[in-house]
Amino acid sequence: MDASIATPPLLEIEAATVQRGNRLALDRLALRVEAGQHTAILGANGSGKSTLVQLIARQLYPLAPGDGRGPVRVFGRERWNVAELRGLLGIVSPTLQSDYTSDAPLEVFDAVVSGFFAARGLGLDQQASASMREQARAALAQSGAGHLVGRTMASLSTGEARRVLIARALVHRPRALLLDEPCAGLDLASRRRFLESLRALARGGTTLLLVTHHVEEILPEIGQVLLLKDGRVVRQGDKAATLTDEALAEAFGLPVRVTRHGEWYHAAVATP
Repeated sequence: MDASIATPPLLEIEAATVQRGNRLALDRLALRVEAGQHTAILGANGSGKSTLVQLIARQLYPLAPGDGRGPVRVFGRERWNVAELRGLLGIVSPTLQSDYTSDAPLEVFDAVVSGFFAARGLGLDQQASASMREQARAALAQSGAGHLVGRTMASLSTGEARRVLIARALVHRPRALLLDEPCAGLDLASRRRFLESLRALARGGTTLLLVTHHVEEILPEIGQVLLLKDGRVVRQGDKAATLTDEALAEAFGLPVRVTRHGEWYHAAVATP
């Protein structure tokens, strides 16, 4: 490979505006995430995080800019076939999980291997090859969910189901994972075990985009933090320089005290 050819950024957004009803959910938002740059997107409820996730996932599109340029590029490209993009950027969210744990029963292995067909389970006309099945087993092992094969998705705990969905995303061997509030619904012990599994993925070369409103979920491997408020980026940069009392107070709109315990950060509302 020619060393002079630069790897395109994982994500580039230039002045993207998204309107929902009479309000701007994203207001000329701009950000850049380099390939391999583990990044946390942090903000309060209503700050624009969910809209940003949908924008990245191609579930919605911004208003057309005046200069005619596409304001959103993923892996250097403005236009994507969504199925092709899913092979490069896996997505895990509580909303996705609800789709797989409700309605008709779905067995764990089928939930994972059907990811090759962008389907919920295998249809009569969908036959998984031996290679696909091998990759599905490897992805389940990688996410720590191999022991769940044989159970239905509806029978799993929140943390177990989240691991299976990560395995489903990993069957394509994506370059990156977009994790939207991945610890929602997990108790303290389950959350720590789940975060440790994400650390293993990060160390293994999968770029993580972590969307959360909890400072405590920002992994040690994450080096960049983006703070959102009212659909705009208020701070973006190195984790240590961004996770400060002043920056978080600006993002959350109240006094915040940030502490550090080893490689992890914690935040709490400051008391007088």
